[in-house]
Amino acid sequence: MSEYFSLTLKEAQKAAREDSAGVLASVRNRAAALNPKINAFVRFDAAKAVSQSGAQGLLLSGIPIAIKDNICIDGWETTCASKILKGHIPPYDAAAVEKIKQAGGVIFAQANMDEFAFGSSSETSAHGPVRNPWDLERVPGGSSGGSAAAVAADMAFAALGSDTGGSIRQPAAFCGVVGLKPTYGLVSRYGLIAFGSSFDQIGPITKTVEDTALMMNILAGHDARDSTSAKMTVPDYTGALQKDMRGLKIGLPKEFFIEGLDPEIEKSVRDAAEIYRKLGAEIRTVSLPHTPHSVAVYYIVAVAEASSNLGRYDGVRYGARMPGKDLKELYFNTRSEGFGAEAKRRILLGTFVLSAGYYDAYYRQGQKVRTLIRDDFQKAFKEVDLILGPTTPTPAFKIGEKTADPIAMYLSDIFTIPANLAGVPALSVPCGFAGGKLPIGLQLMGRPFEETTLLRAGYALEQELQLFKQKPILS
Repeated sequence: MSEYFSLTLKEAQKAAREDSAGVLASVRNRAAALNPKINAFVRFDAAKAVSQSGAQGLLLSGIPIAIKDNICIDGWETTCASKILKGHIPPYDAAAVEKIKQAGGVIFAQANMDEFAFGSSSETSAHGPVRNPWDLERVPGGSSGGSAAAVAADMAFAALGSDTGGSIRQPAAFCGVVGLKPTYGLVSRYGLIAFGSSFDQIGPITKTVEDTALMMNILAGHDARDSTSAKMTVPDYTGALQKDMRGLKIGLPKEFFIEGLDPEIEKSVRDAAEIYRKLGAEIRTVSLPHTPHSVAVYYIVAVAEASSNLGRYDGVRYGARMPGKDLKELYFNTRSEGFGAEAKRRILLGTFVLSAGYYDAYYRQGQKVRTLIRDDFQKAFKEVDLILGPTTPTPAFKIGEKTADPIAMYLSDIFTIPANLAGVPALSVPCGFAGGKLPIGLQLMGRPFEETTLLRAGYALEQELQLFKQKPILS
């Protein structure tokens, strides 16, 4: 069996034109062998994949793609890794899934995740934790941990994730792959099971920046079914890739280089800034002064939206139903048994900040500070084209290390949350290794809808470092 699974998405395009059945079989067998160790997939179905793989001559013809378990697939059980949605089978495809199928892609697996995308470690899943391919005792990040782990372990050429507060970029950094949170509104949210509707965005996780650009050529574009979908002309993202950084101004936000940042991560990010300088970019220091408030704001506004969105899961309309002697008891039993601890925590927090007497003190104030954070980015982007910083404050931590301390877990997203609050695009790219073996990711943030600039800069660094050629040792 040819080791097609080790190819990049770009390389797999050529291989699939010559041997699409072999490409699918290689990835399927790789997934079957490694999933018991990594737990990246909650389900995969080769029979359905074969039935979808007839299209030829398209961008993704015959190429297997994994989908996070909160993105609807017609005819596949889709549960957000929660017991409360057990048995939920959508009768339609999410817009992003439609586009992958239209491009000839093969939907063959659903990726594990934190329940309802509530988490930074992929430990809150009803299917058990995902393990990091670089160190099976460590987390892959969250909430799109299954998607990132699968791509890092060559169990998929690319995967879809969703990013509400860093859930694509943080696991991409922990797993040594590339993750893009597009500008809010660039990729349709139709068919994405909602967490925080003003934050959520679907995006790709891939092995290289070129692969991310290729996926964005497929995923981006207006969709009338999503009222927040932007009407704009989609550029050719692959055409923007180049190594020349002359004329580009990159800002280092002083608020991202703080006490508690792992020294090896800081060094790798600053070394990357020097590479950009040598490639012709101008490096400046910028300020995003409201960054220290971003985690607090997020865990007011986002949990309020989560509380509202999760109110629909009551055991009556779809998903699991626990018996009760009356309607109230049915609701109570279903939600008590169906939701995990972190989901309950966020529902309670969100209900509290929206309740009478607390709305003005918390939710309204949170929205005001969110506006200030957005204004910080607008001011910074008058001085620079991109903002560069670490994706995470630490490398991947051990499984169980932070589960008893929710605040420590929430702080894992301290550098990723601001981009979601502001609605700007952000890209995580590998930039080194901590302790010789744990991946480090840097984050590039850009102006709204200027993903081409992000991808150009990410590609230039990737070509210099060539880190995508290094793989975790798995057998």
